[in-house]
Amino acid sequence: MPSPVRPRVPDPEPFALSAVEVRLRVQDFLRETQKSRSPETVGTYRRSLNEFERWLARRSGPFRFVHEEVEAYKAYLAKERGLHDVSVSTYLTALRRFCQFLVDLGALSANPAATVKGNRRPGTHSRSALTQDEIGRLTGSLGIDSQIDRRDRAMVFLMLFAGLSEIEIVRADLADLEQTLMGWYLRVQGKGHTAKDQQVPVDPPVMDAIRLYLDTRGRIRPEDPLFVSHGHRSEGDRLNTRSVRSRVGDLLRRARVKRAGISPHSLTHTAALIWLGDGMPLDEVRRRMRHGTLDTTMIYLKHQSQYTAAVDTPAA
Repeated sequence: MPSPVRPRVPDPEPFALSAVEVRLRVQDFLRETQKSRSPETVGTYRRSLNEFERWLARRSGPFRFVHEEVEAYKAYLAKERGLHDVSVSTYLTALRRFCQFLVDLGALSANPAATVKGNRRPGTHSRSALTQDEIGRLTGSLGIDSQIDRRDRAMVFLMLFAGLSEIEIVRADLADLEQTLMGWYLRVQGKGHTAKDQQVPVDPPVMDAIRLYLDTRGRIRPEDPLFVSHGHRSEGDRLNTRSVRSRVGDLLRRARVKRAGISPHSLTHTAALIWLGDGMPLDEVRRRMRHGTLDTTMIYLKHQSQYTAAVDTPAA
């Protein structure tokens, strides 16, 4: 006898949440993420998922956690919002982390965002680098007459010749400076890190600039910030990233090297080009820049022509 035909069992409905339910789960995700991620990373996730929530609020019905729905969100970011490829990738990464949080809780059987790739990131940096001539003009314009002059000079040297970022400068404490048989190092907490778990070599000219500044500080303790404010109302307070960016931006304008594409963060990019121009091995440049892969460091090879170019910079 033929086997009886079994009725088809319908596929289970995909997991879905309303906009209100998503907001509550996102709050749980952010609270959990705070335990293992830096405040900057948590802030990025929060801003990115705010956009996801705004998108949900415009829709009718709950969000079904399936590949097609995530693709629809990606299309919204790129086409309706007109976001840059890097921003789209950042927003999708936050959603991917949120979905994985739901998987870990057992609410989802699989991460629907895992198979939705972000838009391809550019193969070059969006910020320009300083040329050799501009480096000379910038460093030649840095004074040492006042305490603020010496502080700003030391910050520029750390960015330009040690590859530090603004946030790494802000987080640095005096205790992070360490002298070894191989020379001086600065322990740093990079973007996305929760501890000062990386070491940056501090070459003698940079260390000399730091010492010149610290000599003006009088009695200092290991737990004190490496760079502090010297304003009347904020004397001794740790600098913030806005202050560092503003001071370095003013120095770029004063040296007449501020042009399209040049920002304070350009100094950090320029450090890699200086090292490559001096013949430093690519793997050592990768280590100093604290890149995860050699591919990231190789992007700087494309900028070598910027570093050696002659640029006639107009007055800012």
